[in-house]
Amino acid sequence: QVQLVESGGGLVQPGGSLRLSCVASGSFFSIGTMNWYRQAPGKQRELVAGLTRSDTANYADSVKGRFTISRDNAKNTLYLQMNNLKPEDTAVYYCNAQGRWDLSVYWGQGTQVTVSS
Repeated sequence: QVQLVESGGGLVQPGGSLRLSCVASGSFFSIGTMNWYRQAPGKQRELVAGLTRSDTANYADSVKGRFTISRDNAKNTLYLQMNNLKPEDTAVYYCNAQGRWDLSVYWGQGTQVTVSS
């Protein structure tokens, strides 16, 4: 079993930065790809960025060049560095992990990011 706990959300002005963290506890060795999703009010949850175990990253077009996903395996932690934030980035951000050898999927509880002046 894997538990995911996000942190780092908050209120930031347009153009500002935040770094989200997702700490994984349990069987971190059994985790493969990890992702960040977000869900804005009234909208579907969308994939923001993903990182494979071999460190191949992919990003939604809306965040390319502004967000960076990374992982520190020694700390069992996934990060999302968010720069030049825009009001449309306002959402609850969720950490997601996929099983390395099976179809397991794990979710964190989410952290709120609000971009507003």
